[in-house]
Amino acid sequence: MSLKSTNKIDANTYELEVEVNAEDFEAAVQRAFLKARNRINVPGFRKGKAPRKMIEKLYGEAVFYEDAVNALVPVQVGNAVKEAGIELVTQPDIEVTSLDKATGVSYKVKCIGKPDVEISDYKGIEVEKSVKTIGDEEVNARLKAMQEKNGRLVTVEGRSVENGDTVVIDFEGFMDGKAFDGGAEDGFELKIGSGQFIPGFEEQIVGKNAGEEFTINVTFPENYQMTELAGKPAEFRIKLHEIKTVELPELDDDFAKDTSEFDTLDELKADVKKKLEEEAAANAETEVDNKLYQALLDKMQAEIPEVMYQNKVNDMVRDFEARLNQQGLDLPMYLSFTGMDEEAFRKTFEPQAQRTVKLRLVLEKIAKLEGIEISDDRLLEELNKLAEAYKVPAKQLANYIDPTVLKVDLLVTEATKIVKDNAVIK
Repeated sequence: MSLKSTNKIDANTYELEVEVNAEDFEAAVQRAFLKARNRINVPGFRKGKAPRKMIEKLYGEAVFYEDAVNALVPVQVGNAVKEAGIELVTQPDIEVTSLDKATGVSYKVKCIGKPDVEISDYKGIEVEKSVKTIGDEEVNARLKAMQEKNGRLVTVEGRSVENGDTVVIDFEGFMDGKAFDGGAEDGFELKIGSGQFIPGFEEQIVGKNAGEEFTINVTFPENYQMTELAGKPAEFRIKLHEIKTVELPELDDDFAKDTSEFDTLDELKADVKKKLEEEAAANAETEVDNKLYQALLDKMQAEIPEVMYQNKVNDMVRDFEARLNQQGLDLPMYLSFTGMDEEAFRKTFEPQAQRTVKLRLVLEKIAKLEGIEISDDRLLEELNKLAEAYKVPAKQLANYIDPTVLKVDLLVTEATKIVKDNAVIK
């Protein structure tokens, strides 16, 4: 293989011209023949025993060319890209421009590489640190949340439905006087104000009483997941069986004993305040980190290929799908629930994807400027830590983790430490 030329045709986009000589091409064709011969029938020969020349005479001289090129190109492209000093951010486009037994193979490789990043003054960044003061208001709010978590639903007597109540209803939906599929259920528990149903549905139950039967009128949203209902008016016939509300436990020593390891409410309050202060300190540290990161992003200069952002969005979507699968859901089901199409869903990830890509690039550049290196021992140490965290053998984990990516992760971690250690925190 020889790299004939490297041409920069756009920011971060290159076109390589690569040639594979006749000798290497012939070797690839021979390998393709050896791999395929057991699948080829030739009259007069046992399967797999026909000589190559006989097969080529029967099916044409180029019968193995495509397999040879397909096997040859990935290796040769990798070598050419490495020789050109390009770090790919996506799969390259390959175009075979000539193919001949006597001269070999020529092809063009269009590829997108990592951008050049410029960054300066990344040491001595000044940021303010503000830790929230925790007072009685914050402690009481946390205790209130604990009360609500430990509350119980009880049936309401002698009043109508209020916002925040949970009602037990039968409902059936009609459109143009006809019931529609999926629009009916008996004994359904609905928290009023939760937004679980379409706009206007829950609001019309407020003020009704247990035992009442009534009709409410709504219009389905234009972007409703069931297109046959989207934008159309409908009526729902409701029977209200029961009204429930949350009964909160008293905030006293018994509450402390029931919900914590403490015997008194005062001890519980002290612990709540301590934990809130620890959270405030952690939040302040996170805020400082975010300010430092934003300062780096403001200082960096780079023309970043759009494909890097989209690749990160793809990663984030896959992670989201994996979490959905753990809950017994899939992406189409989630999109149906939320009324979003896939394009709108992907766009929700774009701001974070762009920030993540930019931040990693600038930290990689700082690691390079600082001459940071990760030894094999450090790499193995990190792999063992991950194996312990995931409760799997290190050798097994090594099959799923790219050591090159892990090394870059460690470089980024070290670069982050340099930025933070040299920052001026006020």
